[in-house]
Order: sequence, then structure tokens, then C-alpha cells
Amino acid sequence: MDHLSGLDATFLYLETPENPMHVGSLHIYELPPGYEGDFVDDVRKHLASRLHLAPVFQRKLLNMPFELANPVWVAEPDLDLEYHIRSTVLPKPGSRAQLDKLVGRLHSSLLDRSRPLWEFYVIEGLQTPPDAPAGTRHIGLYSKVHHASLDGAGGIALANAILDTGPVPRTVRAARVRRHAHADSFGIAELAAAGARNTGEQTVKLVRTLPTLARTLWSRMRPAATHVAEEGQAPKSNWFAPRTPLNVAITNQRSFASLSIPLAEARRIAKGNEATINDVVLAICSGALRHYLADHDALPAEPLLAGVPVSLREAGNTDMNTQATMVRIGLASDVVDPLLRLKTIHLSSTAAKELTASMKSVIPTDFPSLGAPWLISGLATLFGRSKLANRMPPITNVAISNVPGPQFPLFLSGAKMLTYYPVSIAIHSVALNITVQSYNGSLDFGLTACRKALPDLPHLAATMKAAHDELLALTPQVPDLRLAEPARPAPVKRAKAGAKKAPAKAPAKRAVAEAKPKTRRRAAVPMKLVSGGAPRTSTTRTR
Repeated sequence: MDHLSGLDATFLYLETPENPMHVGSLHIYELPPGYEGDFVDDVRKHLASRLHLAPVFQRKLLNMPFELANPVWVAEPDLDLEYHIRSTVLPKPGSRAQLDKLVGRLHSSLLDRSRPLWEFYVIEGLQTPPDAPAGTRHIGLYSKVHHASLDGAGGIALANAILDTGPVPRTVRAARVRRHAHADSFGIAELAAAGARNTGEQTVKLVRTLPTLARTLWSRMRPAATHVAEEGQAPKSNWFAPRTPLNVAITNQRSFASLSIPLAEARRIAKGNEATINDVVLAICSGALRHYLADHDALPAEPLLAGVPVSLREAGNTDMNTQATMVRIGLASDVVDPLLRLKTIHLSSTAAKELTASMKSVIPTDFPSLGAPWLISGLATLFGRSKLANRMPPITNVAISNVPGPQFPLFLSGAKMLTYYPVSIAIHSVALNITVQSYNGSLDFGLTACRKALPDLPHLAATMKAAHDELLALTPQVPDLRLAEPARPAPVKRAKAGAKKAPAKAPAKRAVAEAKPKTRRRAAVPMKLVSGGAPRTSTTRTR
């Protein structure tokens, strides 16, 4: 039996109607010139030939007797692709704002746990921009998959299974012919024994790592560093985040907004300020939230704290499960100067990464599950209904995630993918989630929020674009020495026969050597194409 890990199962137990725990993505595809087919039918046929490449498509949950332990994954022999891959049409004119609004509504509903935990929506009627190639048209595709099935890095592996690197779909190996056991073939006694055995194994693992785990938990409970960049001042740290309108109990209604930023511009900001792409993403979010909260007279004096997921995956691991933890990083929202704010975020982020790196091997993703289904579910329901999120100090103000993706175009059933907007999870006390996916030279931002807490989410997205433009304008120009031509000495005329040789001008040669610029080693590429077309991602989300 394929038992869910403790971490994966927790996403099931925390789920309530107000707290859907699925993740998703919004893609805009460009259909080839003259396309006259039915794209939803083409997608169904395309996926039907690749279902065996990703287990998430053909497995569903089977609960343990009396829900005393974590569920197990079982095969679904009768997959209904017409149910899982649906079609809808935008009202005219089919604007991007209408598309985002539709995605927010689709993301609000829970997945059916009696079926495999995924759904795709092909969205027709999208307005094609005037600068699109002649004869092409745009179409949207929204997908959602339960977080118990995969995390951000797992989503990349899932995308690799169904997408291609060219307009002509690659040939994939056929599925093995095997006998699938039906979900009802497991008896109560067999399930109970398997649950008890799995719980025992989890307990033994936990006991062995308990001393190290205790030290890990203590270090993670330390206040988050919110470094001050000025010299001579001690770093500040906070146990809790300041209260804002984002940190409230939420409803079951979601809003969604998207925007794209050229990756080259983000790299220029990072290089010009000796920071990372991840630091730039955090600085953009910080600047936008600072202006947004100030406009609503709700900017706290203390700096905001971001909850940032960090991948625990080893290199090459493509398992369809969750392997991540979370760190808290100060957003320096109390710093007025944008570049000083970026520097402060860089210091806070570096401290958080060093702490996580030292604990990566001992952070548990599996733990005993006896009684966890009803215990955690009961606590989650109680927390939501009691509105404790409106009174308790928040741990973080906002969730921000940055997932590295492929830097080349991808295709689905012959259509070219233009965007890769993530759609994520808002929870009680953290009503806003900002997830960024880099794709083909672009940073695609997906903002997911509780509609009641942030009724004007598109305004925040526009503010994020303004925060990026502000950082870009203030960043000093940094010449790329890799492209500079080295200084060359003037050609030496050949002396005539019998003429005396002029003495060597050592100082001049030395001056030429000193004038020759030193070349810098090219930065490592975070994404490579390995055999089979799989994008290889870094083991952490920070870049």
C-alpha cells in the first residue's frame, strides 16, 4: 500500500470549505495558425496517452477504518477524462481581467475526494492581442491539483510529463499492462493492519530523530531575523508578525490576479545590488505591500514577515509528493529607500537560508498518524469557526514562494505555452499568497487571496509592477565584463635587417596587462534539460 506521508496527509486534514488546500496554475496557450480543431478534445487525447507518466492522474484516496491513520493511495481503474478535463467560455470581450476573475471562482471550490484529486479547465473566448502572430488565437488552461499530491517542484515534474519542448508531441513509451487492484478489494482487517504497521514504522523513525528534532524545533521557534542594514546597529528580531488586514479569518471565496516581469530586468536588479533573484522577488512584494497598506492607512511600524517555502528535495528527485518546509524572512517594509530595503531583505534571507541548510537533513516530512485525521481536522475546524485568526498575533503576514522553471518554450498538443501563472493557497491568518514561476525569460506572478480580505487584488498587482519599475530605475548600471573586448597592444613593426633592436619596454607591457580587464566566470544556469526533456531544478526555491 502507498501510504501518504505525514506532511502530505496534513494538507488533507487542514482542509475545510474556507480553506481549500489545492494548488494550481493558469496558462495562456497560442494555437497554431489556421487551427480548426477542438482543443479540449485534443487535450483529452493527449493526456490519455500520458496518464501513466504521472501517478497523480490515476490514483485516489482510500481512508483507513475509523480514520485512525493516514489514507493510502489506490489505483482508479475507471478514470473519467470528461469529468477531469472540462471546457468553459469567457463572456465577451474575454479580457485578461475576466480570465483572472474566472480563475478565482474556479479555485474556490473543493476537489471531489472520491476521485483522483485533479481538474483541468480549457477556457475559450479569450481575447487575442493585436500583436499576436497572424492566424493564431489564444486559449486559457487552468489546472488544480491537491497539495497532498505534490508541491511546487513536484508540479514541475508533472508538467514535464504532459508538456513537450516542440510543437510536435514527443513519442512516449506505452503504459505497462498490469492488473490494478480495485479500491474495494482491501478488507477492513487488512487496512487496519497496514495502518498500524505504518504508524509503528513512523514512530520508530521519530524516536530515532527525536533529540535532533527537538533542537531543530527550538531553533525554528527563535524569532525571525529582520536585519537592519545600517552599520553599528544590532539586528532586530520578532517572535510574531505585526497585525495587518491580511491576517484575518477568511471565507471560501478566492480572488486571483496575475502579472509578468521580464526575467532579464530582475537579473539586472539582482546583479546591480549584489542580491539574488529571490531577494528581488521579496523586495518587489515588500515595496508593493508597503504602498498598498499605506494607501489603506494600515502600514505597521514593525517590518512585515513573509513565510517562504524551501524545497527539501534532493537533486533529481521527482516524486509526486510534498517535500518542503517554511522559513520566515523579514520584508523590511519599515525601510523607506527601495535599494536599502533590498539590501536588508538580502541579509535576512541569507540568515534564513543558512539556518535551513543546517537543518535540512533533520526536518521531518513523515511522522506518526494515529488519530491525526480527526484530531487535526477538528482543530482546523475549531480555529476557523472561532475566528481566532482575528485575535491571535500572526506568525507571518504573507506567503511568498519562488519556483524556478524552464527557460525555453513548452507546448501542449501543438499549442505554445505563453504564461505560467501559479495559483496557490490562502489560509486563515494569511489571506494572501504570492507565488512566482520563472518561465521562458519571464517571472510570472500569481496572487491568490481571500476576496473579502483583499477585494481590490488587481490594484495590488499593479502596485507590484510599479515596485519593480522603481527598483529597476534606481539600480546602477553594471557593465557586463564578459562582453568587453580586451585591450590589445599596438602591432609591432618588424625591424629591417641590420638594424638595432629597440630595448623592450617592460613598463609599457605591464601597463597593457593591467589595463586588460579580468573576465568573470559565467554564472551557473539554474535549469538544464536532461534526458527525456525533464527540467532539472535546484534543490531549494531560493535563487
